[in-house]
Amino acid sequence: MIVCIAEKPSVAKDIARILGANTQRDGYMEGNGYQVTWTFGHLCELKYPEDYTPEWKRWSLGALPMIPPRFQIRLKQDKGVAHQFEVIKKLMLAADRIINCGDAGQEGELIQRWVHQMTGAKCPVERLWISSMTDEAIREGFSNLRASSDYQSLYEAGLCRAIGDWMLGMNATRLYTIKYGGPRQKGAQPLSIGRVQTPTLALIVRRQQEIENFVPEPYWVLSTVYRDTTFTSTKKVKDEEEGQQAMAAIKDAPFEVTSVEKKKGTEAPPRLFDLTSLQVECNKKFGFSAETTLNIAQSLYEKKVTTYPRVDTTYLPDDVYPTIGKIFNGLYGQYKDILDPLRGKPLRKNKKVFDSSKVTDHHAIIPTGVPANNLTDIERKTYDLIVRRFIANFYEDCKFSTTTVKGESAKIEFKVSGKEILDEAWRFVFAKEKKEAAAAAAAGTAPADNTPPAAPDDDEKKKDDAEERTLPTFVKGESGPHVPSLTQKFTTPPKPYIEATLLRAMETAGKLVEDEELRDAMKENGIGRPSTRAGIIETLFRRGYIAKQRKALQATPTGVALIGIIREELLKSAELTGLWEKKLRQIERREYDAAQFVAELKEMVGGIVQQVLSDNTSRVIQTVVTPAKAAGKSGK
Repeated sequence: MIVCIAEKPSVAKDIARILGANTQRDGYMEGNGYQVTWTFGHLCELKYPEDYTPEWKRWSLGALPMIPPRFQIRLKQDKGVAHQFEVIKKLMLAADRIINCGDAGQEGELIQRWVHQMTGAKCPVERLWISSMTDEAIREGFSNLRASSDYQSLYEAGLCRAIGDWMLGMNATRLYTIKYGGPRQKGAQPLSIGRVQTPTLALIVRRQQEIENFVPEPYWVLSTVYRDTTFTSTKKVKDEEEGQQAMAAIKDAPFEVTSVEKKKGTEAPPRLFDLTSLQVECNKKFGFSAETTLNIAQSLYEKKVTTYPRVDTTYLPDDVYPTIGKIFNGLYGQYKDILDPLRGKPLRKNKKVFDSSKVTDHHAIIPTGVPANNLTDIERKTYDLIVRRFIANFYEDCKFSTTTVKGESAKIEFKVSGKEILDEAWRFVFAKEKKEAAAAAAAGTAPADNTPPAAPDDDEKKKDDAEERTLPTFVKGESGPHVPSLTQKFTTPPKPYIEATLLRAMETAGKLVEDEELRDAMKENGIGRPSTRAGIIETLFRRGYIAKQRKALQATPTGVALIGIIREELLKSAELTGLWEKKLRQIERREYDAAQFVAELKEMVGGIVQQVLSDNTSRVIQTVVTPAKAAGKSGK
């Protein structure tokens, strides 16, 4: 008998149907020589400290650092988990062959490997690796099964991640709680420290402190209106007196156009979605949290209408190109208006879309072409974003003309720029969406999940206004009267993080990066994985370290105090954590040794413990008092 094990019952059901295993049993389905069972996500976990030795059950500084000689796993303490595991164990021990049908990623590999290890099964294991849940993809995956050993490095990277989170989380959480938590109140949460959670909190705290400490500085802008067009002085005005002198000089002098320069340019479509960019877009457009978007993307994948969501690439491999026509045919009924202009033309193959060298385990999130029926409102909105972004990348680049007009009055130079769209090309795909979004924003319509409507970002609004501004026709040498003005303005503080900008900051280890290509290059050094970042943000909310004011993320007094008391830069630096994340990716690619990574972790944790223990100050943090279900646990 061949035993297939999936990560969820819904996935197992689809696989069983394809394989002909149609008889329902307790915890599995059977038929046609197959038994198809499932986990419920993680059935196993690394053992708790007290599982290794009773001395580690009591929280004590003298017991730190806690580093087991060999990390071990256990079943989660849950009756449902125990029952399902016994079903899996019985099937695996009697199996002739096992097929790992877990989610095709690092976490999915870890989940399945741990369960297999716990059962003690010795038969051969193969791996099903698919990027979508369509019937065709499942059949193709089963006809191209791989040896489980091909994914050993993926498992090792996942195991190192889990061990790292355990070692740092368990030790640092106990260390800081005992050292700085003061007398423990009933129901008080520990001071939770995590490998990703703490640097993320530090990003929010630092941004908040920059805003609070910001002192606005005045500056003056000299401008003039000529032919109903506002020109701005290219000269920086140092103070009001200098501005008034310039005003007096140009007040009665004519304004003359000194140059008119036109440049043509092109603009490529926005990149295909990876998980982070999808979360960013959904947060900006609809106010969805990162976790909500992840759940929607997972649901769309399980409904077979989009591909695997937990991805960090915006590229497709070259072998997907021949399937594009078939996907378009599946989308045609719902997206006829934007697909019609592409019909009868060769499909564009752009290197910014198709590049096998930029794809490892999975490609960018795209539609499968399966009819998208029975979607919820929020699923429909997210699906529409994915489809339009996908279709747009087969249109030509948008063509535009930029006009820069310079003029002067009393030898003071002014200029204005405008942009005219010559051929909207891919922008046509989003024209209807843009009008609908503007109408919804004007009406103040709330999304279906009751999140507040997402207000347009000021910078984005200014950018859109500039793009849509077409200048009158000016001729070099023309002149005439004008109306000058001097306006006092003030420098503005940085903006607080919202989930969209925080996700970008996590992706680039806290660096502000606008360029898409540079951002892609920095992903390897980001903190957390695309699939875990939403959970990290939710953890910070749950532990009372951050709160939301409208869309802005604010650190609570406890969150601020926690970052303030941490002096060890390793614990709160996004950049250093990003370097650690890079090593995990190198382990996955067999470029770094897993044992060396664990050895470095042990040394680092030992150093942190010694640093904190040597602190002779009497600092104390007020902890958050809430019902804590897992006081001994730590975050990532």
